[in-house]
Amino acid sequence: MRGETVLEVRNLHTYFFLRRGVVKAVDGVSFSLRRGEVLGLVGESGCGKSLTALSLMRLLPKGGAQTFKGEVLLDGENILERTPAEMREIRGRRISMVLQDPQTSLNPVFTIGDQLREAIVRRKRAPYAEVMKEAVAALRRVEIAAPEQRIGQYPHQLSGGMKQRVVGAIAISGEPGVLIADEPTTALDVTIQLQYLKLLKRLQAETGMAILFITHDFGVVGRMCDRVAVMYAGRIVECGPVRQIFEAPQHPYTRALIASVPRMTGPVGRLTTIEGQPPSLMDLPVGCRFASRCPLVEQRCLDAYPAEVRVGDAHTADCWKVTPA
Repeated sequence: MRGETVLEVRNLHTYFFLRRGVVKAVDGVSFSLRRGEVLGLVGESGCGKSLTALSLMRLLPKGGAQTFKGEVLLDGENILERTPAEMREIRGRRISMVLQDPQTSLNPVFTIGDQLREAIVRRKRAPYAEVMKEAVAALRRVEIAAPEQRIGQYPHQLSGGMKQRVVGAIAISGEPGVLIADEPTTALDVTIQLQYLKLLKRLQAETGMAILFITHDFGVVGRMCDRVAVMYAGRIVECGPVRQIFEAPQHPYTRALIASVPRMTGPVGRLTTIEGQPPSLMDLPVGCRFASRCPLVEQRCLDAYPAEVRVGDAHTADCWKVTPA
């Protein structure tokens, strides 16, 4: 099912231009996504994962955020050049997004059916009865019990897990080729998380859509993703197949992240942590952004940012210490 590239991001820059300085939140991000593929985007809070997603959707928060450089090619078309009106036609139909908090993703004064209907009619015009029938089918597709009853309920009448399923149903109702899932399991308890991940994987297999899955949970990456991109301080520092990243991480930051994951087996001891703090996005260093926390740091790491190095099949890392394949 995996085939041609459906989404390609090239040298994306999104900055906040504030009175006290420029916040380089997304600073030269590049990656690609193939049809039927799930790409994980991981990193610490504040590294730019969610802002990358909002940049792709052209939904940046007001108040200074601006994508001023780069390309976002959706099926070969640079959507950064589209007008706001054209983007409204693209969102939901060709690219869609599931946010991490279903509580704020659903309108509390409209029924579930009304919100699904709005998403469906953006894709096709049809009689009310036909659209509502499709809305019921959409709820059934995401495994919501008694969908005929739920269609007339309001968000506050549903559990958190059911709300997230509704958000998912709305996101895929337009049959998009690309789905961005921004930490969709964060607000769910562990058992509901597993159910939701299985559901998302099934829907992805059925439709063939590509998924950009944003998370900070390596367990979720291992279950969901084909490839993973590791982000640090506004840049992707390593990208490759999940198994290669887990078994042979190349960038020191990736190694530190994986080492900090608690183990269920082995001796009990103190959790491994990453010393120090990420650099300020308003005052980024000239060299490697992980240098101040890296145990392998040397002078050239401080002097210049390392070029991307290919270390394996579809596996790259930005590090001076990495040996090219």
